[in-house]
Amino acid sequence: MLSIGELSHQTGVKIPTIRYYEQMGLLNAPERSAGNQRRYAKPELSRLSFIKHARDLGLKIEDIRELLTLSAQPDMPCAEANAIAANHLGSIRARIAQLQSLEAELARMATCHADNIKNCYVIESLSNHALCADNH
Repeated sequence: MLSIGELSHQTGVKIPTIRYYEQMGLLNAPERSAGNQRRYAKPELSRLSFIKHARDLGLKIEDIRELLTLSAQPDMPCAEANAIAANHLGSIRARIAQLQSLEAELARMATCHADNIKNCYVIESLSNHALCADNH
């Protein structure tokens, strides 16, 4: 059995986050010691590691909850899990495209060689969206 501190250390998840996941129902309420300390078994360690990895990949809590539910049914087809991952991948790709657009616009803006602010292209383009190359 692991204390909450040991669980935190082994997974890299902060103690308040572990408590939050318990409140959200992502982690089962742990057993308590005679001194009322939380005690976690190996399944909770594995579950928390799963949650942390999913969060590191940017998955939403709702998606993680669904994936945890699916993982408890090992004989079920994995189409739903694939759909969750594919949907998230689409969102990530859209964000990457948006960030690339922002990068290009900022790179274009940052080429100003004016000597003073009154002639600064950065200030001018921020004041007038029409000067931007695209609608970011």
